[in-house]
Amino acid sequence: MTSAPETASLAAIVSAVLTHPGLRAKAEIGLVAEALGQEVMGAAAMAAAGAPDWLGGPGDDGAVVEAGGTRVVACGEAIFPPFVVADPHGAGFAAVLTNVNDLAAMGAEPLGIVDTVVAPEPVARDVLAGMREAALLYRVPIVGGHLTVHDGPPAVSAFGLGHAPVPLSVTRAEPGQSLVVAAALDGEMRTDFPFFPAFRSRGDRCAGDVRLLAALAHAGTCVAAKDISMAGLVGSLAMLLECDSLGVTVDLDAVPAPAGVPLISWLTCFPSFGFLLCVPRGREDECVAAFAGRELAAAVVGVLDDTGELALRSGAERATVLRLDEFRVTGLPH
Repeated sequence: MTSAPETASLAAIVSAVLTHPGLRAKAEIGLVAEALGQEVMGAAAMAAAGAPDWLGGPGDDGAVVEAGGTRVVACGEAIFPPFVVADPHGAGFAAVLTNVNDLAAMGAEPLGIVDTVVAPEPVARDVLAGMREAALLYRVPIVGGHLTVHDGPPAVSAFGLGHAPVPLSVTRAEPGQSLVVAAALDGEMRTDFPFFPAFRSRGDRCAGDVRLLAALAHAGTCVAAKDISMAGLVGSLAMLLECDSLGVTVDLDAVPAPAGVPLISWLTCFPSFGFLLCVPRGREDECVAAFAGRELAAAVVGVLDDTGELALRSGAERATVLRLDEFRVTGLPH
C-alpha cells in the first residue's frame, strides 16, 4: 500500500527531512577522511589508477576488498547509546540487522558477524540474546567478538563480512537510471524510537529478503543501492546521490509506505527492511517483480539526472529539498 502525502504539506515534509537528527549526524562522517587521510584510506592511489575506489568510497555502506580472486565486503555499525540503555535486547538485534542490511545494499551475501560489547553483565546478557535472535533469524553466524563487563555506560558495535562477486556501489549510479524504493511494510512503528520493525511479522522470510539484492546484482537488474538508515529515506537518498552530485525528483505518491503511518514519520524513520536501488532502463519491471515475489513492496519513484538537486513531488506540487553543490551530506571527498 502507499501512504498519501496530503496529511502534511510538502514544505512541512522538507522541513522535517532537513532538521532530522539522523541526517545531520551524517556530516560527522567527513571527520574520518580528515583524520585518516587519503593515503590510509587508499583513495588517492585508486583514483590515480583510474579504478573504482572500492576502499575509500565515498558513500557506500561497506568497503569492497579484493580477496583471493573474488570480492568481499566489510562493514561496521555502532548502536545509538541511548537505544542500548533503553532496550539492550533490541540493541543487540539491531547490531546484527544493520550489518546484514549494509551487506545487502552492497550486493553481498552475509558470511559472519563479529561483535564488541562493553556493559554491565545483565545488560551484556540482554544484548547478546538480541544478537543471537537476529543471527538465527537472518541465518548469519556470529563468528567472534569482544566482551568487557564493567559498571559504566554500555556500548555495542558489530561488524559484518559478506561475499560480493558483483558488488553494488553508488559509484555506478548514473543519470537515466530509475530509482526504485523497496521495503517491507509488515508491522507497526515503534513509539519510543523512529524504527519500523517489519521483521517481527516477516519471521523466517527475513533471511531470504536480505539475500535478494545479491541476486539482483548478479543478474544486472540493479547496479547501485543504499539501505534506508537512521537518516531516513530522503536523507539516505541524498547520500546515494552525493558521490557524483546526481539529482532526482521523488514522486511521493509512488513511494511504498505502510498503512496508518504518517508520511513524515515514514520518510524519517529507520525501516528494518528498506532500500534505494538504481535500476538500468528497461529492467524496472523485473526489479519490482522480484520484490513482489517475496511479498515485499517496491516501486519506481523517480529517474536519476545530473542536476545535483534532490526534490519531492506530490501531484502537481514540487519542492526542492537540497542542492548537493550547497549541502554536503557526509563531507567525504569525491
